[in-house]
Amino acid sequence: MRVGQGYDSHRFERSRPLVLGGVRISDENGLSGHSDGDAVVHAIIDALLGATGLGSIGGRFPDTDPEWEGADSLDLLERTMRWVEERNYQVVNVDVTVIAERPRIAPHAAAMSEVLSRYLHISPVSVSIKGKSNEGMGWIGRSEGLAVSAVALLDQIGDIDALHASIRAGG
Repeated sequence: MRVGQGYDSHRFERSRPLVLGGVRISDENGLSGHSDGDAVVHAIIDALLGATGLGSIGGRFPDTDPEWEGADSLDLLERTMRWVEERNYQVVNVDVTVIAERPRIAPHAAAMSEVLSRYLHISPVSVSIKGKSNEGMGWIGRSEGLAVSAVALLDQIGDIDALHASIRAGG
C-alpha cells in the first residue's frame, strides 16, 4: 500500500465559474488557474502522483504548457488514473479537506464524492470531502482564495516487483 499527500490553493477570480471536485457551484467567484482551477481535483491528482512516485501535477501538467490552458481538471484526473492503473495500483480511498470561508462545502460534498468516485473507480463512500473554516485568519480568512489538502491510499494489484523490474529495464 502507498500513501500520497496533495495540496493546492488558488485565488478567487470574479470572471470564472467556481468548480470544485468536478461540481459547478453557482453564485460564487471561480478560482484563477491555468486550467479550470479545480483545486480539489488538483490536490487529488498531486496525492495520486505522489503515491505512485510520478512527481507532481506541476511536473505532469505544467502551467507553462499551452496544452493545459483552460483544461477540464477531470480530464487531467482521468489521465492520471491511467498512469496509476498502468503501474498496477488501485485507489482505496481519498480524503479531502477544503479550507475556505466560502463557499460552504457541506452542501456540495455528496455531489463531489459522486463525481470523483467515477473517475477514481471507487465507491462514493470512499471519497471523503469536508470543509473547514480558517476562522477569519490570513488570506483564506479574508476570502481571497481557498486551499485544499488531499490524501490518497493506493493498493497494489498484480506483481509489483515484475512491474518495477520492467520500469527499470525501460519498459
